[in-house]
Parts: sequence; structure tokens; C-alpha cells
Amino acid sequence: MNNKRLLLIDDDKELAELLTAFLGMHQYSVDCCFDGQSGLKQALSQSYDIILLDVMMPKLNGFEVLKALGDQHKTPVLMLTAKGDDNDRVLGLELGADDYLAKPFHHQELLARIKAILRRIAITQDLQSHPNAEQTLSINGVKLNHATHQATCHSQAVELTSTEYQVLTILMQHQGEIVSKAQLSEQVLGRKLAPFDRSIDVHVSNIRRKLLPFSDTDKIKTIRGAGYIFLSGDLS
Repeated sequence: MNNKRLLLIDDDKELAELLTAFLGMHQYSVDCCFDGQSGLKQALSQSYDIILLDVMMPKLNGFEVLKALGDQHKTPVLMLTAKGDDNDRVLGLELGADDYLAKPFHHQELLARIKAILRRIAITQDLQSHPNAEQTLSINGVKLNHATHQATCHSQAVELTSTEYQVLTILMQHQGEIVSKAQLSEQVLGRKLAPFDRSIDVHVSNIRRKLLPFSDTDKIKTIRGAGYIFLSGDLS
């Protein structure tokens, strides 16, 4: 088994040393940067399977790093946020992070989050490597090409993170049906929906925001207290 490459951007050198040793025992190779500026440079110059990104750092903070990476940077990002700071979590997701984990965290919980993100990537790669599988999903002007992991809305390219792409895929596969936040959390994030967890809400909001410039109608309807419906075009 080839080691997965992780980039840890965090100014806590003691934590970095502990995580490097722990993740190394689980076949993960970890490169560390201790400020946002060097971390951004490393992320743009090297190929990684996942980036672990702290919020509070010198030179550039985690949000500034996310902004600089932009939508077209495809490496999934797991934000490391302060415990109880919901604003940081939401902002990180809005800026393109795939998931977040509050400090202090248990090492096994971090490992579970990493594995969940990498499973999503593996599912996408599996679709891309099977030419006989259904490679496109096209509903109500939105088209997903699983072979290239590209999304379009009325033929215009839409840049989605890997998590957003998976959320939209599930919603489209269940067009016209309510998909609960709990179902999306388990299938996409790989964990049960926790009370007050807004991750799925933010990912859906991001998808809406990215589709809206190319469409005069909302493609996703919120059913309060139940979940979301991807509209097939004949629903109001």
C-alpha cells in the first residue's frame, strides 16, 4: 500500500510532531509547514491527497490560505478550528474547506475524518476508471461528468469542491425526493449528523451560490425540518 501524502499547515510544532508520528503509523506521509505563507507555497508546488489546515497562524491565517487556493485547487482541505467557534467552521466551509475538526481533538477522530474524505475521492476515481459505468448525470440544466469530475449548469462550468460534488450527486440521483441532512452527512461526510452541525447546510448553500449565476431559478429546494430536494424542472 502506497502512503497517502498529507500536508499539515499549523504553527503548533508539538502537535505537528505528534500527528506526524501517529499518522505515520497508519501509512500516511506528513509534510509540515508552520505558517500560512510557507504552507500555501507548499500546497501549490507539491501534490497531496489532503491538506490539514489550522485557522490561527502567522503570516497568513487559514482563511487567507483557502482564499488563495481558490475553487480550482482540487486537493481536499480539512480545517482545524477552535473548539466552539462556529463562525470559523462556517467561514472555512464557505471558502471551500471539505470538512472541519475542532481543537482539541482525539487522534482517532482526526483519522476517521481523513479516511472519510479519502473515501469520497476513491469513489470519484472509481467512477472515472470504469468506462462502462454511467458517466454523466444530467437533470434540469445541471450536468455532472463523473469521468472528469466536472459540473456544468446550462453548459457553463461550475467549480465545486469534492464534497460539494458528492452532495450534488446524491441530490440529483434522488431528484424530486427529499434527501435528509442526516443521510447526506452519513453518505458524504462519513459521520452521523450531530446537533447544531451546519456542515451540510453550508455545502448546499455553496452549491446554490455557484449554480445561481447560470440559472434564473433555484435548483435545490429546502424542506424545513426534513432536508433538500433537487428539482427536476417541473416542480415549483
